[in-house]
Amino acid sequence: MLDFIRQTATLPPESTQQAVGYPSLFLLVALGALVPVVPTGALVSSAAVVAFHQSSPFSLLIVFAVASSAAFLGDICLYWLGQRGVRSKNGSKWLRAISDRAAPERLAQAQRKLDEHGAMVLVLSRLVPAGRIPVMLACLLGRMPLRRFARGDVPACLAWAATYQLIGILGGSLFPEPWQGVVAAVGLTLLISGAPALWHRLRGRRSGR
Repeated sequence: MLDFIRQTATLPPESTQQAVGYPSLFLLVALGALVPVVPTGALVSSAAVVAFHQSSPFSLLIVFAVASSAAFLGDICLYWLGQRGVRSKNGSKWLRAISDRAAPERLAQAQRKLDEHGAMVLVLSRLVPAGRIPVMLACLLGRMPLRRFARGDVPACLAWAATYQLIGILGGSLFPEPWQGVVAAVGLTLLISGAPALWHRLRGRRSGR
C-alpha cells in the first residue's frame, strides 16, 4: 500500500509543475478568498512543500508572490461586491453570504477590534482561522472605503501567505519525499483551521450542561 501511494504521488518534472502549478495556485487561492470554501491555507502550504524540493532558488518566492496577490485580489473583489450590497436597499446575495458566515458574537468582537485598531485588525483577521469574514463584514457595515480596506489588506495577505508558506517549508524540511511533506502540511493546516470550531462546540456543550 505504501509503495502504491509513493508511485501515485510521484511529482511531474519541475517545468510541468511550474507551468501548471502557479496558475492553478493563483486561481484556487483567489476563488477561495472570494468563495470561502476552498482550504486556501492548505493549498499554499502544499505548494511551498513542492517548491522547497525544487532546484530553482526562486520557487518559494514565486509561491509567496502568487499566493499573496491572489488572496488580495479575492479579498478586494469580495469586499467590492459586499459594498454594492450595503449600498443597495435590498442588499445582495454576496452581502447575505458574508453575513451568513459571520456569527453575531464574532461580528460584535470584530466591530470592537475595528474601533480600537482600525484597518490593522485585518492582519490579525487573516491569521486567525475563520476571522477574515467577520472583520470584513464589520468593515462593510462601518462603511470603510475600498481604498482604506485595500491598504490594510495588503500586509494581511502578505502575513497570511508567509505564515502558511512557513508551515509548508517546515513540512518539506522534515520529510525526504515531497508527498510526505504535503500530507504533513495539509494535516497541520486543516488542524489549525478546524481547532476554533471544535473549541466553540466544546464550550457550547459545556454551557448547555
